[in-house]
Amino acid sequence: MLFGMRSLTRNWQVGDGREEALATYVLAHARAGDVDDAIRVIDDFCLTRSVMINVGDEKGEILDQAVQRASPALLLELGTYCGYSGLRMARVMPADARLCSVEFSPANADIARRIWAHAGVGDRLTVVLGTLGDGGATIERLRNDFGFTDGAVDFVFVDHDKDAYLPDLERILRERWLHPGSIVLADNVKFPGAPKYQAYIEAQEGRTWRTVEHDTHVEYQSLLKDLVLESEYMGEPA
Repeated sequence: MLFGMRSLTRNWQVGDGREEALATYVLAHARAGDVDDAIRVIDDFCLTRSVMINVGDEKGEILDQAVQRASPALLLELGTYCGYSGLRMARVMPADARLCSVEFSPANADIARRIWAHAGVGDRLTVVLGTLGDGGATIERLRNDFGFTDGAVDFVFVDHDKDAYLPDLERILRERWLHPGSIVLADNVKFPGAPKYQAYIEAQEGRTWRTVEHDTHVEYQSLLKDLVLESEYMGEPA
Protein backbone atom coordinates (compact mmCIF):
# COMPACT_ATOMS: atom_id res chain seq x y z
CA MET A 1 0.00 0.00 0.00
CA LEU A 2 2.80 2.45 0.90
CA PHE A 3 4.57 1.78 -2.42
CA GLY A 4 1.30 2.52 -4.21
CA MET A 5 0.60 5.88 -2.54
CA ARG A 6 1.77 7.96 -5.52
CA SER A 7 -0.55 6.10 -7.86
CA LEU A 8 -3.32 6.16 -5.29
CA THR A 9 -3.28 9.92 -4.84
CA ARG A 10 -3.18 10.43 -8.61
CA ASN A 11 -5.41 7.66 -9.97
CA TRP A 12 -7.29 6.45 -6.85
CA GLN A 13 -6.06 2.93 -7.42
CA VAL A 14 -3.02 1.40 -5.73
CA GLY A 15 -1.64 0.37 -9.12
CA ASP A 16 -0.93 -3.31 -8.50
CA GLY A 17 -4.29 -4.68 -9.62
CA ARG A 18 -5.75 -5.26 -6.16
CA GLU A 19 -8.96 -3.34 -6.90
CA GLU A 20 -9.81 -5.50 -9.90
CA ALA A 21 -8.73 -8.59 -7.94
CA LEU A 22 -11.23 -7.63 -5.25
CA ALA A 23 -14.06 -7.45 -7.77
CA THR A 24 -13.13 -10.86 -9.17
CA TYR A 25 -12.95 -12.31 -5.66
CA VAL A 26 -16.36 -10.94 -4.64
CA LEU A 27 -18.10 -12.20 -7.75
CA ALA A 28 -16.52 -15.64 -7.26
CA HIS A 29 -17.09 -16.05 -3.52
CA ALA A 30 -20.07 -13.95 -2.39
CA ARG A 31 -23.60 -15.27 -2.78
CA ALA A 32 -25.44 -13.39 -5.52
CA GLY A 33 -28.11 -11.05 -4.19
CA ASP A 34 -26.75 -11.13 -0.63
CA VAL A 35 -25.38 -7.77 0.52
CA ASP A 36 -24.28 -9.16 3.89
CA ASP A 37 -22.21 -11.83 2.20
CA ALA A 38 -20.62 -9.31 -0.17
CA ILE A 39 -19.52 -7.25 2.84
CA ARG A 40 -18.19 -10.38 4.54
CA VAL A 41 -16.18 -11.41 1.47
CA ILE A 42 -14.67 -7.93 1.04
CA ASP A 43 -13.62 -7.88 4.69
CA ASP A 44 -12.07 -11.32 4.26
CA PHE A 45 -10.17 -10.17 1.17
CA CYS A 46 -8.85 -7.08 2.97
CA LEU A 47 -7.83 -9.00 6.08
CA THR A 48 -6.20 -12.00 4.40
CA ARG A 49 -5.13 -10.91 0.90
CA SER A 50 -4.70 -7.19 0.19
CA VAL A 51 -5.32 -4.15 2.36
CA MET A 52 -7.74 -1.72 0.70
CA ILE A 53 -8.60 1.91 1.49
CA ASN A 54 -12.32 1.37 1.95
CA VAL A 55 -13.78 2.40 5.31
CA GLY A 56 -13.24 -1.07 6.76
CA ASP A 57 -15.07 -3.16 9.32
CA GLU A 58 -14.45 -1.13 12.50
CA LYS A 59 -15.24 2.29 11.04
CA GLY A 60 -17.95 0.67 8.93
CA GLU A 61 -19.94 0.10 12.10
CA ILE A 62 -19.72 3.83 12.85
CA LEU A 63 -21.04 4.48 9.35
CA ASP A 64 -23.86 1.97 9.84
CA GLN A 65 -25.00 3.59 13.07
CA ALA A 66 -24.84 7.12 11.66
CA VAL A 67 -26.99 6.14 8.67
CA GLN A 68 -29.50 4.45 10.93
CA ARG A 69 -29.72 7.57 13.12
CA ALA A 70 -30.27 9.77 10.07
CA SER A 71 -32.88 7.46 8.48
CA PRO A 72 -32.16 9.19 5.17
CA ALA A 73 -34.13 9.32 1.94
CA LEU A 74 -31.29 10.78 -0.16
CA LEU A 75 -27.61 10.10 0.53
CA LEU A 76 -24.47 11.51 -1.07
CA GLU A 77 -21.09 9.79 -0.95
CA LEU A 78 -17.86 11.47 -2.02
CA GLY A 79 -15.44 8.70 -2.96
CA THR A 80 -16.93 5.40 -4.13
CA TYR A 81 -13.66 3.49 -4.39
CA CYS A 82 -14.71 -0.18 -4.85
CA GLY A 83 -18.21 0.20 -3.43
CA TYR A 84 -17.75 -1.25 0.06
CA SER A 85 -19.18 1.71 1.97
CA GLY A 86 -22.06 1.82 -0.49
CA LEU A 87 -22.89 -1.78 0.41
CA ARG A 88 -22.87 -0.91 4.10
CA MET A 89 -25.15 2.07 3.59
CA ALA A 90 -27.52 0.09 1.36
CA ARG A 91 -27.85 -2.54 4.07
CA VAL A 92 -29.07 -0.10 6.73
CA MET A 93 -30.72 2.78 4.87
CA PRO A 94 -34.53 2.76 4.41
CA ALA A 95 -35.78 0.54 1.61
CA ASP A 96 -36.93 3.49 -0.50
CA ALA A 97 -33.74 5.55 0.02
CA ARG A 98 -31.31 6.42 -2.78
CA LEU A 99 -27.52 6.79 -2.65
CA CYS A 100 -25.54 8.76 -5.22
CA SER A 101 -21.80 8.18 -4.97
CA VAL A 102 -19.40 10.57 -6.72
CA GLU A 103 -16.22 8.89 -7.97
CA PHE A 104 -13.22 10.32 -9.83
CA SER A 105 -11.89 7.02 -11.25
CA PRO A 106 -13.77 5.32 -14.12
CA ALA A 107 -12.13 2.00 -13.18
CA ASN A 108 -13.34 2.25 -9.60
CA ALA A 109 -16.83 3.24 -10.76
CA ASP A 110 -17.00 0.12 -12.94
CA ILE A 111 -15.80 -2.12 -10.09
CA ALA A 112 -18.37 -0.68 -7.68
CA ARG A 113 -21.22 -1.12 -10.17
CA ARG A 114 -20.30 -4.78 -10.72
CA ILE A 115 -20.08 -5.49 -7.01
CA TRP A 116 -23.34 -3.69 -6.26
CA ALA A 117 -25.16 -5.53 -9.04
CA HIS A 118 -23.86 -8.87 -7.76
CA ALA A 119 -24.99 -7.99 -4.22
CA GLY A 120 -28.47 -7.08 -5.47
CA VAL A 121 -28.41 -3.39 -4.53
CA GLY A 122 -27.48 -1.81 -7.86
CA ASP A 123 -30.99 -0.45 -8.30
CA ARG A 124 -30.63 1.78 -5.22
CA LEU A 125 -27.03 2.93 -5.62
CA THR A 126 -25.70 5.11 -8.43
CA VAL A 127 -22.11 6.04 -9.26
CA VAL A 128 -21.79 9.55 -10.68
CA LEU A 129 -18.45 9.90 -12.43
CA GLY A 130 -16.73 13.20 -11.69
CA THR A 131 -15.94 15.50 -8.76
CA LEU A 132 -17.77 18.35 -7.08
CA GLY A 133 -14.83 20.57 -8.01
CA ASP A 134 -14.95 20.02 -11.78
CA GLY A 135 -16.39 23.41 -12.60
CA GLY A 136 -20.03 22.60 -11.93
CA ALA A 137 -20.71 19.70 -14.29
CA THR A 138 -21.15 17.06 -11.56
CA ILE A 139 -23.12 19.41 -9.31
CA GLU A 140 -25.44 20.24 -12.21
CA ARG A 141 -25.94 16.55 -12.96
CA LEU A 142 -26.76 15.77 -9.33
CA ARG A 143 -29.26 18.62 -9.22
CA ASN A 144 -30.91 17.94 -12.58
CA ASP A 145 -30.82 14.15 -12.77
CA PHE A 146 -30.88 12.92 -9.18
CA GLY A 147 -33.06 15.32 -7.20
CA PHE A 148 -30.36 17.24 -5.34
CA THR A 149 -32.58 20.24 -4.69
CA ASP A 150 -32.60 22.65 -1.76
CA GLY A 151 -32.71 20.76 1.54
CA ALA A 152 -33.00 17.35 -0.13
CA VAL A 153 -29.85 15.63 1.17
CA ASP A 154 -30.15 13.86 4.52
CA PHE A 155 -26.75 12.17 4.78
CA VAL A 156 -23.28 12.75 3.33
CA PHE A 157 -20.32 10.38 3.65
CA VAL A 158 -16.99 12.05 2.90
CA ASP A 159 -14.15 9.65 2.07
CA HIS A 160 -12.21 10.91 -0.97
CA ASP A 161 -9.32 13.33 -1.53
CA LYS A 162 -8.57 14.70 1.96
CA ASP A 163 -7.65 18.13 0.55
CA ALA A 164 -11.12 18.31 -1.01
CA TYR A 165 -13.06 17.66 2.21
CA LEU A 166 -13.55 21.31 3.15
CA PRO A 167 -13.90 22.77 -0.38
CA ASP A 168 -16.51 20.14 -1.24
CA LEU A 169 -18.43 20.72 1.99
CA GLU A 170 -18.44 24.42 1.17
CA ARG A 171 -19.79 23.61 -2.30
CA ILE A 172 -22.56 21.51 -0.76
CA LEU A 173 -23.47 24.36 1.56
CA ARG A 174 -23.53 26.87 -1.31
CA GLU A 175 -25.90 24.58 -3.18
CA ARG A 176 -28.15 24.53 -0.07
CA TRP A 177 -28.59 20.76 -0.34
CA LEU A 178 -28.57 20.20 3.42
CA HIS A 179 -31.31 20.89 5.96
CA PRO A 180 -31.12 21.22 9.74
CA GLY A 181 -30.60 17.67 10.96
CA SER A 182 -28.63 16.48 7.93
CA ILE A 183 -25.60 14.38 8.92
CA VAL A 184 -22.12 14.62 7.40
CA LEU A 185 -19.74 11.78 8.32
CA ALA A 186 -16.05 12.27 7.48
CA ASP A 187 -13.52 9.42 7.50
CA ASN A 188 -9.71 9.59 7.85
CA VAL A 189 -9.73 12.94 9.64
CA LYS A 190 -6.63 11.95 11.64
CA PHE A 191 -4.88 9.56 9.20
CA PRO A 192 -3.92 10.49 6.57
CA GLY A 193 -5.63 13.58 7.91
CA ALA A 194 -7.92 16.43 6.87
CA PRO A 195 -6.69 19.27 9.13
CA LYS A 196 -8.46 22.15 7.38
CA TYR A 197 -11.77 20.29 7.51
CA GLN A 198 -11.25 19.43 11.17
CA ALA A 199 -10.35 23.03 12.04
CA TYR A 200 -13.47 24.32 10.29
CA ILE A 201 -15.76 21.84 12.02
CA GLU A 202 -14.24 22.64 15.42
CA ALA A 203 -14.58 26.40 14.83
CA GLN A 204 -18.26 25.99 13.90
CA GLU A 205 -19.17 23.77 16.86
CA GLY A 206 -22.48 24.88 18.34
CA ARG A 207 -23.04 27.43 15.57
CA THR A 208 -23.45 25.67 12.23
CA TRP A 209 -22.54 22.13 13.28
CA ARG A 210 -22.88 19.83 16.26
CA THR A 211 -20.17 17.18 16.08
CA VAL A 212 -19.38 13.85 17.72
CA GLU A 213 -15.79 12.61 17.48
CA HIS A 214 -15.31 8.86 17.01
CA ASP A 215 -11.83 7.68 18.01
CA THR A 216 -11.02 4.61 15.95
CA HIS A 217 -8.30 2.95 13.87
CA VAL A 218 -7.09 2.93 10.30
CA GLU A 219 -8.66 0.24 8.13
CA TYR A 220 -8.14 -3.41 9.08
CA GLN A 221 -5.56 -2.97 11.85
CA SER A 222 -5.39 -1.85 15.47
CA LEU A 223 -2.16 0.17 15.71
CA LEU A 224 -2.67 3.38 13.70
CA LYS A 225 -5.23 5.70 15.24
CA ASP A 226 -7.84 7.49 13.17
CA LEU A 227 -10.74 9.87 13.76
CA VAL A 228 -14.21 9.93 12.23
CA LEU A 229 -16.28 13.10 12.63
CA GLU A 230 -20.06 12.84 12.68
CA SER A 231 -21.47 16.34 12.24
CA GLU A 232 -25.13 17.37 12.39
CA TYR A 233 -25.99 20.46 10.37
CA MET A 234 -27.81 23.07 12.46
CA GLY A 235 -28.49 25.54 9.66
CA GLU A 236 -26.86 28.86 9.01
CA PRO A 237 -26.75 31.18 12.04
CA ALA A 238 -29.27 34.00 11.98
